[in-house]
Formats: sequence, structure tokens, C-alpha cells
Amino acid sequence: MRIAAIDVGSNSVHMIVCRIRPDLSFDVIDREKDMIRLGAGVLEGRILPDAAVATAMQTLSKFRQIAESHGVDEIIASATSAVREADNGGDFLTAARRNVGLQIRVISGTEEARLIHLAAAYAVNVGRRASVVIDIGGGSTEITLGTSARVEMARSFKLGAIRLTERFGTNDPMTPGDAARLVRHVRRECAAYLRQIVGRGYQRVIGASGTILSLGALAAGRRRPVDEVRNLRVATKDVRRLRDRLVRMPLAARLKIPGLDPRRADLAPVGILLLDTILDALAAEDITLCDFALREGLVLDYIHRNRAQIRKAERYPDVRRRSVIELAERCSYAQPHASQVARLALAIFDATVELHGLGSREREWLEFGALLHDIGHHISYEGHHQHSHYLIKHGDLRGFDPEETEIIALIARYHRRGTPKKSHEGFKRLPKKRREVVRVLAAIVRLAEGLDRSHTQVVTDLKITLGDPALAIGLKTRGDAELELWAATRHGAPLGELFQKPIEFSLTPRGPRRAVPAHAEHARHSPQLPRTPLRGRGHRRIGQDDAAGAARQVAQRQRPSRVRH
Repeated sequence: MRIAAIDVGSNSVHMIVCRIRPDLSFDVIDREKDMIRLGAGVLEGRILPDAAVATAMQTLSKFRQIAESHGVDEIIASATSAVREADNGGDFLTAARRNVGLQIRVISGTEEARLIHLAAAYAVNVGRRASVVIDIGGGSTEITLGTSARVEMARSFKLGAIRLTERFGTNDPMTPGDAARLVRHVRRECAAYLRQIVGRGYQRVIGASGTILSLGALAAGRRRPVDEVRNLRVATKDVRRLRDRLVRMPLAARLKIPGLDPRRADLAPVGILLLDTILDALAAEDITLCDFALREGLVLDYIHRNRAQIRKAERYPDVRRRSVIELAERCSYAQPHASQVARLALAIFDATVELHGLGSREREWLEFGALLHDIGHHISYEGHHQHSHYLIKHGDLRGFDPEETEIIALIARYHRRGTPKKSHEGFKRLPKKRREVVRVLAAIVRLAEGLDRSHTQVVTDLKITLGDPALAIGLKTRGDAELELWAATRHGAPLGELFQKPIEFSLTPRGPRRAVPAHAEHARHSPQLPRTPLRGRGHRRIGQDDAAGAARQVAQRQRPSRVRH
């Protein structure tokens, strides 16, 4: 299974594309980031500028295209402080839904902190060791305490790098007075909370997000890509040295520092002051760099909440097939019967390609319609074929266009009694070629349904011979197949009419062989189908009266519970 996670932050929009393994771990197979500064100038309850929103929509559209190119099953997206605090944050979410097709969830600061802790604890392998996780974003800073299994404390503070730079870092270089005021502000906001953490005790401090990764690598003297400083421990004293250096530098000088991302150069003095102040309050000796943050937390949270669905995805990698199975299971379908009808329908389809001329796409529609043909039982037995049609149309099948969904629903709709008519809703809207496809596929499912009339999967195999003038279907069975034989004579006629051939059945069970023409039950309505008796040793013809008599005999022998049509 593959999913994409998008984090719409105040400074950057991040996306990762992940492959989830059967053991519920995951690999990142693609990663994108666009630093659009969505929160610049709007982190005190003001509005998101039109230009920033337009840029964000372009980025989100590009990210969605990348995710879909990987064949993801789902895209999960969250927005944090910039959208959370903006007066027009709701308009941003509406635009993302309408223009890009993304449903973005705004998460609270506490939830953001929890998800970040989940990701960092997973990446650093915290286990049962109490650890502090710090994430400095553009609009907020999250600080948590906990283990891999449990988050004991989680808070989000309005102490993001963009927010604080706009308030304290407007001078270039930053003045000592501005730096002092910033430090006092940070202590005032979170000192009490940090004392609680120190009181409870911890074994490690972990730093997540681009700001901490960039500054941490610089403090350690590294000039490598982020993945090469993963889990690197950086001494607090090295962070302090970097603080003293960056705060005194003007922007022009910071832009020339090797290893410092130029896009973060303007935020670096505030970022390092904020990080150093937090580490000082924690009395931390070092900080471990972690490249997992909110987006990975979204993935881990998704895995935790969707274990059964993920395991199903491993069984059914194709999203269309998985969507069909999920709908069937939601409707409590009778899996053995549905699978048997689908198996027999495909066998009939494959053996009669010469007659119907349909291809692989129609074969797939047939299988899915057969699997779902009886889900209407979930509503009521009476009219269940029509209920099946409704449930399929409104069942949120993924990966299908509306016409395909309608075709599958109609295949199920016509498995039981009536045949397609131009006056029927849904059917009449299809193009003429698609209506003919529905006629053929529905007739095949109808016959396959009859071949499991007892719902006991008594027919183990079938062999079809395209003879002249008849279509001969040899049935291999295990045990008594009288009910299937009777139902086949009733439900095989529509397919015979379409193929302009009578359908004749022969049984090869453990007992003696016998044959039945499918047109017998419907002979009055199909005068063009000849009543040619089967010839050959061991075969006999069952007419309309004989079929009804056979049905009565079978009904007397069968327990009522076996007939569940």
C-alpha cells in the first residue's frame, strides 16, 4: 500500500510518499518541499494573502500530481498554525478542496505535538526511555515528553521562527536588546512547562524540523545532506557557540555560511536563540537530530488507525479491486457464494469470447458485478437486486469513473429477474455500445448465479463447447446438483438469446450424466431458439413442465436453509 502525507506549515509545505510494508513499517519513496512562507505576516489573526494562497495551491497541485504518479491509495493532509490562526483559513481549505481536490484537516497545536512526538520516537528508537522532542516551525514550537508508546506531556507554543523574527528580528544584524527581549519572552511562555519536564526526568532530547536540522548540522560542523546527520548528537555547548556567532552576523554574511540554507538565513538568529533558550531551561547536554516530523507522524497515525485496511491492501494491491471487496464486506456479503458466482461468470466469459468479442476491461466489470450482485441483501431480501444497484452506485468505489460504476451496478441489478430495458433509469443513459455490454455481462452473471442456486458451490468446474447450433456447457459437480441444473435452465435463456444459440447443459457428477437445454423454461418467449433435443447416450431433454416438476422434487429434497436466493 502507498500513501502520501502533506504538511501545510507556516514556513514550508512538505510531502512524503510512503510504501507501507506488511509488518506495518514504512519506506519513504519520494519527498518534496516548497518553502512558500504561508505564515509570513499573518500569524496574529490576520488573513492569508491572495498571492501566498495562489502559490500554495500551485504547490499542492504539483504535490498531488507527484503522489498520483506513484499510484498512492490515499493522500492525507494537515495544516498547522498559519491556516489555524488566519481569519480566512476556512477559505483556504475550501480552495484546496475545490481547486486541487485535497481534503486538508486543520489540527490543533496539541495534536501537532503528539504526531511529531510519535514520528521522532519511531525514528530515533526511543523505546521505553523518556525523551523530550522539540520541533521549531514557522508559526509554533512543539515540546513533548514521552516514550515510544505514550506521550505524557504535549504543548504547542506560539514561538515559531517566522513569528518571532517578525517581532524581534527586524534589525540587521539583530541588536543585543532584541536578543535579550526574545529570550525573556521565550522563558516567560514556556519556562514553567519546561520545569515540569525536568521534574519528571528524561534521558534524551530530540530535535525535529528543518530549522533544528539545519542549525544542528551547522553547530556540529557538518556540511552534509540531512540524511547524513540523521540521529547525530550535537552538544549543547556547540549550539551556544553557533548562537553567539549568528546573532552578531548581518544577513549578507549569513548567506555566505557554507551549509546554511540561504532560504533560512533570515530566520537563523531567532531560530538559534529559541533553540538555545529551550535547551538551557532543560539543562540538556546534547540534542539528537531527527529528520522525521509531522508528515511522518501523519503516516504512523494513519497506520495505527487503519491496520485492517492496510493488511487488506497487501492482499489486494489494486485500489479498484480492494474498493470492491471493502464495499462487499461493509454490506456483509456471502463471500463463498459471491466468489463462486464470479469464478463461474469469468469461466463463461472466457469460453465465449468468440461470441461476445469483449475484452479485459469488460471482464473486470463482470467480475466486480458478480462479486457485488447480492449485497442488496444488506438492506432487504425483497428487491435485493435493486438494492444492490443502489449500494454500488453510492458505495464510494475508488478508481472507477461514473460510467464504470453504473455498469457494475447494472450488472448486479439484472442478475435476478428482469432484463435491461431502455426505460430503466441508469441503463437508458448509457451509450448504445455500453448498453449491449451490460446485456451480455448481466446475462452471464445471471447464469452463473443459477449455477450456485443452493449457495453450496456444488459446481466445481465447467467446460463450454461452441457447437452448431447449440452452446454446450458441461458441468463437473461434487454431489447433488439438481437445484443448480433447474436454475440454469431458467436463467441461461437470456444469454442464449443474445448469442442466438440454445444452451445445453450436461452433468458429470459421480452419478449418471444428464443434459438440459437452457431454453426450455423460456421457450414461449424465445421462439427463435429451437427445441432441438440433445442427442447422445445418457442425455435427455427437460421441457417446461419437466423443469417445474424437477424444481418441486428438488425443493422437497433440499432443506429450506440451503436456498437463500
